[in-house]
Amino acid sequence: MAVLNLAGVSKDFGATKAVDDVDLEVPEGQLACFLGPSGCGKTTLLRMIAGLEEPSAGTIRFGEKDVTQQPAHRRGIGMVFQSLALFPHLDVGENIAYGLRIRGTPKQERDNRARELLGLVQMPGVERRHIPQLSGGQRQRVAIARALALDPQVFLLDEPLSALDAKLREEMQVELRMLQQRVGITSILVTHDQREAMTMADMVVVMKDGQVQQVGTPLEIYRRPANVFVAEFIGSSNLLKGEIVAGDRVQVHGHTLRVESMPHGFASGAEITVSVRPEEVGLCSGEETRENGLQGTITFIRDVGQNVEYRIDCSGLEITSNVPPRDKPDVQLGDRVTVELPADACVVLA
Repeated sequence: MAVLNLAGVSKDFGATKAVDDVDLEVPEGQLACFLGPSGCGKTTLLRMIAGLEEPSAGTIRFGEKDVTQQPAHRRGIGMVFQSLALFPHLDVGENIAYGLRIRGTPKQERDNRARELLGLVQMPGVERRHIPQLSGGQRQRVAIARALALDPQVFLLDEPLSALDAKLREEMQVELRMLQQRVGITSILVTHDQREAMTMADMVVVMKDGQVQQVGTPLEIYRRPANVFVAEFIGSSNLLKGEIVAGDRVQVHGHTLRVESMPHGFASGAEITVSVRPEEVGLCSGEETRENGLQGTITFIRDVGQNVEYRIDCSGLEITSNVPPRDKPDVQLGDRVTVELPADACVVLA
């Protein structure tokens, strides 16, 4: 069952359309990630789900309930803001139980709930500490516990890890994902960090200019991008402009390539772009005859630890290949090589 359902949701700020006709379903218990560059509308969309912005058009439903016109405090959401917004004059337990206090929950029940949640976020016994005494990661956990205190139906996170250093951020990504899976709560995470989205999400919603470009699992988004924007934004890719020849053949920069999957509706001569991820590009020394093989000269080599990056000039067409260190060929700058673009790795985009 879809816990969250958006139908035709738009948001206008004067002449600017921040969110444009979004349809989306988030199944129960899944973590969806709104991913896109700054200004793409992902935070505005999250704020409309939270009830902090009113849609210019469309409906928002939690299960069977239309919440489009309901205020935030009646929607049954928990939210973690980018700034965390913890109260420095209250201790940890009081921060976590703040919403329960507003609701009128008895003090003993509030204290018990705060202790329970501190155990859940792996911070037992710190309820009497004050916020300035905590590290960045600990404050993050307190903010998460506070958002979960009221047993929300939907859990919303607006770039909650952006202020953390790189190592702690990666640790918190894993912790937050494991926590979400243990609790089983439907969650939405806003981020511009591709790695964060790929690490944490069940489903990724890629946005650009207020519109949804593609929805899918992280692997689907990466392996089968819907368009050139998604292919460029998610990871890195060789984007080769060309045209349809016939059947399963395309022509790129004078080279004819076979592709395993051709989208419907493309006629011979249609202009297309072929996307091939660098780690899918085969590389061997010398000039060999292979299907989808191109000969070229190595112009750049860079060892970045987890792989070795090669750039090859194939008669004016630059191809990038990423090879694991143990599989790297015995080649140097200026050597002639053969690159292979596997047919099943060639994704044809309009």
